[in-house]
Amino acid sequence: MRTVGVTDHSIMDVLIGRLKAYSDLLKFRLSALVTFSAVFGYILGDRGASFGWSGFLGLALGGFLISGASGAANEIMERDLDKLMKRTQNRPLPLQIISLKEAYWFTTMVAIIGVSLLWIFTNPLTTWLGILSMVLYVFAYTPLKKVGPIAVFVGAIPGAMPPLLGWTAATGQITYEALIIFGIQFIWQFPHFWAIAWVSDEDYKKAGFKLLPSGGGQDLNTAIQIMIYTLFLLPLGLLPSYFGLTGLNSGIVATICGVLFLAQTFSLMRDCSRKSALKIMFGSFLYLPIVQIAYLLDKLP
Repeated sequence: MRTVGVTDHSIMDVLIGRLKAYSDLLKFRLSALVTFSAVFGYILGDRGASFGWSGFLGLALGGFLISGASGAANEIMERDLDKLMKRTQNRPLPLQIISLKEAYWFTTMVAIIGVSLLWIFTNPLTTWLGILSMVLYVFAYTPLKKVGPIAVFVGAIPGAMPPLLGWTAATGQITYEALIIFGIQFIWQFPHFWAIAWVSDEDYKKAGFKLLPSGGGQDLNTAIQIMIYTLFLLPLGLLPSYFGLTGLNSGIVATICGVLFLAQTFSLMRDCSRKSALKIMFGSFLYLPIVQIAYLLDKLP
């Protein structure tokens, strides 16, 4: 009986290990954040007499799988580079926990299921936008990371697509409101990306990634550009309130969050330190969900 227990325990450990490896391949936490932004866009855009649960659930699961497939494809393409960086060397492909063939099949299957769910439960516009997002992330942003900071601009497009997908899933069209919530997340990508690139600069150089602006330097010019893009979030954050998409309260919250976010960039401009860049990175993680939640709460009757 003791032997059986040990065997059962070992099988369970193996299963848990495999599930964790596939979760890591899908970049589970990142895909969950992406899904949250898509759900935000859907709830904001839904104005029907009754809430569209089928579209909502199809978008949430389909969007999560498309995001996961994009992340997995990124890891497949960068598997050799991931071995060189501390932040990525423990991913499942560098550690050979998952074989390359397994990763290809798993990623393809996840992508097909994700696209199918969007097609069945949302609409063609949302589906094609989801496919576009996946193609840009995998086949444009990923290879451009070794070319220069143009990768950040290209990557910001699929990075800002989730709330747009949510809106189109709820409404079936791209309106000025959809472009506003897309624009906020698009501009947010720049201080977010550049703060991460600053913090991970040594690792990125090992892989040949060139994501920082102004010649790739951790200097005042880069800090100023981070500040400028963060500054743009102040007027952009007020647009949903100005156009009646949400109320005044969320505009106040967005402004306060924007000012606090902006204040962190002044610290980076002053000392150009990794510590200040780290604060901006964490600030960016807080800014977007807090502001999006404020928009949603302000929309509720």
